[in-house]
Amino acid sequence: MKKRKVLFICTHNSARSQMAEGWLNALYGDRFEAKSAGLEPGDLNPLVVTAMDEVGIDISQSRTKKVQDFLKAGEAFSWIITVCDEASGEHRPFFSGNANCLHWSFPDPELLGVTLEDRMNAMRRIRGDIGTAVRKWGAFLGL
Repeated sequence: MKKRKVLFICTHNSARSQMAEGWLNALYGDRFEAKSAGLEPGDLNPLVVTAMDEVGIDISQSRTKKVQDFLKAGEAFSWIITVCDEASGEHRPFFSGNANCLHWSFPDPELLGVTLEDRMNAMRRIRGDIGTAVRKWGAFLGL
């Protein structure tokens, strides 16, 4: 069976999209190939690596990528899922083509705390919310 490709997109590709990619590959990697990218890629947030490691998903070798690079390469995806937070004024990209497009709104965990402990707790909450969204989507697809 050929794996269906999924692209998760957020603003910086440093947290939410990386978590979604990790969750989908861990839970349904036998059926999907998940990738992630950002509109304005930054650096992979080390708190994300720690949070994902806490649930047994190693994303320590991940790197941030640009959406434009996937578009220029002409890579085709079955699904494009944005995980930006429109309520915070983040812009959601739109794509033409045959991909199924979904939007899951998650706040940027880096903006949810002043202290390191607050930011880590926010990261854990959003990690759980993204994991739940991936599982629900998998159930919707009959996985």
